[in-house]
Amino acid sequence: MDQQKVGEFLKTLRKEKNLTQEDLADKMNVSRRTVSRWETGSNLPDLALLVELADFYGVDMREIFNGERKTETMDKDLKETMLMAADYTDDIMAKVMKRMQIIFCCATACALAYLLLLLFGPDTTNASAIYGFLNGILLGIMFGSLILGIFVTSKNFRKLIEWKQSKLKKINN
Repeated sequence: MDQQKVGEFLKTLRKEKNLTQEDLADKMNVSRRTVSRWETGSNLPDLALLVELADFYGVDMREIFNGERKTETMDKDLKETMLMAADYTDDIMAKVMKRMQIIFCCATACALAYLLLLLFGPDTTNASAIYGFLNGILLGIMFGSLILGIFVTSKNFRKLIEWKQSKLKKINN
């Protein structure tokens, strides 16, 4: 798929509707900069937005992927399949975001507990072994959560999910 060609096609479709990038951004609930990136080909909309754009412009998904008009209209089964794929992607992202919220809450609670121990705990020169152990545990959880958060928000996490799904498919087959 030629992203530049797709971007030019999206730009042409927008201009045919006499819309500015700002107008389209408002209709699609994205920023104007995002629309600009689509049209320059530096970025493409996610699957759910591609389906919305195809409906909005009245074009076939294949037309968008090819970056040019075709005479045939979008097949209903293809559209339903694309919508199901978009819903699946949204479900995965919702799960990831929920996990990130849990990780963030855990890290925040540990950070607060650590700060409370620093402020109100015993003097560090006479600190007990339990106090030192508790500080170490809280710091470990905080930094572990930070590293996990960085990993989950990176590109590697998607690769890990794909690898996991491929292994599960092999097991199920």
